[in-house]
Amino acid sequence: MAIEHAILVSLLEKPGSGYELARRFERSIGYFWTASHQQIYRVLKRMEGDGWVDVRDVPQQGRPDKKEYTVADLGQAVLSSWIHEPIEPESIRHDLAVKIRGAAFDDPAALIHEVERHRRAHTERLAHYLAGEQRDFPAPDEGATDASGPPDVSGPPDASGPPDVSGPPDASGPTDAGRELQHVVLRGGIAYERMTLAWLDDVLATLHRLAAAR
Repeated sequence: MAIEHAILVSLLEKPGSGYELARRFERSIGYFWTASHQQIYRVLKRMEGDGWVDVRDVPQQGRPDKKEYTVADLGQAVLSSWIHEPIEPESIRHDLAVKIRGAAFDDPAALIHEVERHRRAHTERLAHYLAGEQRDFPAPDEGATDASGPPDVSGPPDASGPPDVSGPPDASGPTDAGRELQHVVLRGGIAYERMTLAWLDDVLATLHRLAAAR
């Protein structure tokens, strides 16, 4: 996947400015595809020149007009072509796993603090995902739905809050498929973090046992 495809998907979910798009990469898209602000602006400019996106000036009260990007017909065709192309299953490069194997030739206990640090990071990310799911995809009995439209993932950063991976439940219609697919991607992230935490617990138990036996 190229950054262009991630940008097209994000703009189809909701048009936005370059700044708003960069915020989405920081808060939600960045969990499966990262890009710097400079890279996003540079690629957007190229996509505009290639006719993949359209841009219009949107007046803002008390502030300069902002440039809002939408996906052009050519960009939609490019994304559709990519979606229908086969991709190879990803191979995972896992530095920590190599370190763990290498600990057989050093001191296994030396990795305990490092593995605990990884476990804390994955615990925090899982908590973010679960909070986002509870907020954006509540069970039917958890309150009335909000049909206000697609999510706004471009708001001011909130270091204490969960990643904004979608938005409030929308009214029935074409966007239902988008919400379902956003949710299934989120569930994949939740499942991955839970699997990783279970593995890290296994690693820690093994390291402690080996350290005690030395």
